[in-house]
Amino acid sequence: MHVVLAGGGTAGHIEPALALADALRRQDPTVGVTALGTERGLETRLVPERGYELGLIPAVPLPRKPTPELITVPGRLRGTVKAAEEILERTKADCVVGFGGYVALPGYLAAKRQRVPIVVHEANARPGLANRIGARYTRFVAVSTPDSKLRHARYLGIPLRRSIATLDRAARRQEARAFFGLDANLPTLLVSGGSQGARRLNEVVAAAVPQLQRSGVQVLHAVGPKNELPQPDTMPGMPPYVPLSYVDRMDLAYAAADMMLCRAGAMTVAELSAVGLPAAYVPLPIGNGEQRLNAQPVVNAGGGLLVDDAELTPEWVGATVLPVLTDPGRLLAMSRAAAEFGRRDADDLLVGLVHEAIAARRA
Repeated sequence: MHVVLAGGGTAGHIEPALALADALRRQDPTVGVTALGTERGLETRLVPERGYELGLIPAVPLPRKPTPELITVPGRLRGTVKAAEEILERTKADCVVGFGGYVALPGYLAAKRQRVPIVVHEANARPGLANRIGARYTRFVAVSTPDSKLRHARYLGIPLRRSIATLDRAARRQEARAFFGLDANLPTLLVSGGSQGARRLNEVVAAAVPQLQRSGVQVLHAVGPKNELPQPDTMPGMPPYVPLSYVDRMDLAYAAADMMLCRAGAMTVAELSAVGLPAAYVPLPIGNGEQRLNAQPVVNAGGGLLVDDAELTPEWVGATVLPVLTDPGRLLAMSRAAAEFGRRDADDLLVGLVHEAIAARRA
């Protein structure tokens, strides 16, 4: 069997695709996997690092909303679809699994022309253009939220890295805090704006750190590789403040933390829910509002807080986040609520959907 994954561009598309690839190989080490990508996406680094083949196609960015530019897309797609078809023919693909973004649409169109079974996975609460089109071509559609409006949607969750999906935060806490140079017993806030960081979160947290420390809270802060690394004021006897450019062991970061301050990308929400880590979500104030929709279900379930980007201030952190961090009972209740919403087995469920799609075509 050979499966072609179409989910390049951003980590939010690539990581679920690679988690599915890992799950396919766990069940059958002989499965062939090829990931479609472009020369400018993160997949050029992430896919080879995980040991999978990368098939490059030309990039054709898609408008987020219907605009006059949308009319030009079919003409610009022709060469990209042809390149994707050549990869399907070369690999003798049994299935194309798309995760959205501008790599997915050529994959769907090529698969339709080649009569290759299609599986769609939508991570966001509000589906993008590529997956809205892809869902018209198949009845095998997996989604991350139970109330998705996509046609034929099945609520499976988002495939996660095994280091996250199998994480026992309590069992790894001491190891994780020692790894980052944190105190073993103090309440811990993890801050990250995603793989590239978020300047707005960084500025607010830097201003809030002294109050957090005075209240007995330590902070692990991933500022992002493109942002300036703060110089902590290490006063004797104060809880640690540990700023890092990048954290490549997010499993240990989650295990070290009692709560997180972060954006609300679909992958972030899925990982935090799966491991039962409460969060204060600050949706990115651009795009089509999908980040607020991503976070809303777990917040409604009691597993997190939600604040608009414009309302995030050091004062808000002190008045809203700090009382949670210093209340073990509330932290435990929020952790349990987040975990109830989380899904740890989406990778295996999606493997089942791939087999179902292939079997349906062969029947």
